[in-house]
Amino acid sequence: MTTVLLAFLYTCCQLAGGVAGGSTPAPGLDTVEQHERKHVVFLISKDENNYEAHRTIPEFAQELEEQHPYKTTVLRGEGERTAFHFPGLEVLEEADLLVIFARRVALTPGQMNRIKTYLKAGRPLLGIRTANHAFSVREEIEEGYEDWWAFVPDILGCKNRGYGPVAYGTDVSVVQEMQNHPIIRNLPELEWHSEGNVYKVAPLVDDHSEVLIRGTAEGNTEPVAWVRETASGSRVFYTSLGHPSDFETDTFLSLLTNAVQFLTDTE
Repeated sequence: MTTVLLAFLYTCCQLAGGVAGGSTPAPGLDTVEQHERKHVVFLISKDENNYEAHRTIPEFAQELEEQHPYKTTVLRGEGERTAFHFPGLEVLEEADLLVIFARRVALTPGQMNRIKTYLKAGRPLLGIRTANHAFSVREEIEEGYEDWWAFVPDILGCKNRGYGPVAYGTDVSVVQEMQNHPIIRNLPELEWHSEGNVYKVAPLVDDHSEVLIRGTAEGNTEPVAWVRETASGSRVFYTSLGHPSDFETDTFLSLLTNAVQFLTDTE
């Protein structure tokens, strides 16, 4: 069977399954290699305050799939934030890693329970920037939908304590003692500047978290990337980086790729 036909059949299967945004595997992979690839599922939302996740994440997912041994599915949510929906969320049952870059959305109990069930099973999570208020909805929620404020302290191990000044951005530096951590090892830079403002999270709720990177803005220093384990055994990596310009730097892309490898044990 030719590579072209295999790619065509794979695309048809994804469309038939109702999965939105799945990337096409790199040419030349046979069906066995495709099957053995770890499956990374991304949940993203689009709004003016979500840092263009609808653009940056599909590009990152495609690069991850083309250059590394992963299968990716990007689910872009639909609807108002107070009544939100991720088409094809049932794919989470076969995911090896869940990545969340969504902002203040309420889901149906059925959809929220899919995410909770995934995490209760001790499966890994990667959170990016607005994940620290992913399901924290301030507006009145539509009937039949729910929020999940406890996601932030219980899963990410922090609280959303506010934001630093937008104009300054964040001076980012790796914690010296963590330079040999698998997520940090071989990063192109150990210090850099992000155009995104710093998120205020200190002190972390989980004092057993391993802070890998800190960020400073106008004299205020905050954790900006850490790893932890939830009560149910899920390994979690969270970073408050994720400004669109971050995705244009090799260092940030390497950081995310290393985190995916660490959480899926495919270094």
